[in-house]
Amino acid sequence: MPIVRVDKDLENHTMTVVAEYDAPVERVWRLYADPRRLERFWGPPTWPATVVDHDLSPGGRVTYFMTGPDGEKSAGYWDVLEVEAPRRFVVDDGFADDSGQPNAKMPTTRMQFEFDERGDGGTTMVVVSTFASTEAMAQLLEMGMEDGMREAMGQIDGVLADGG
Repeated sequence: MPIVRVDKDLENHTMTVVAEYDAPVERVWRLYADPRRLERFWGPPTWPATVVDHDLSPGGRVTYFMTGPDGEKSAGYWDVLEVEAPRRFVVDDGFADDSGQPNAKMPTTRMQFEFDERGDGGTTMVVVSTFASTEAMAQLLEMGMEDGMREAMGQIDGVLADGG
């Protein structure tokens, strides 16, 4: 399992996920920069993602939906705030309605992804999710966000092994 640790800080409303991959930063970055690669791991194995729109540039938006084992769909989006390829990007991650528009009834999460080279040529990825409040953090964790992140990021090694 590539996840080294998950730290939750309720006082500061953050969850930090640290993962390590035996691939250079550029290859790990491509997994997020290419919508077809992103689909191969974003979402738990039983809820694979389909990326609809993919503009990973400041002011851009990435829209996607995940399909559950019974055909149920859950849509989401990233509003892209900052990009420093191939080292870092920041998005507001949210839920979307059936038409792909942001669902204002659900909380959004600021997610910062950082990719750092390890001395052995591999990559350490740190994802810091910042929630608007303790309540929003609790709601998303109860909905399975931590497990979903673990499962999604746990698929990255397989994508990299397949040339991703």
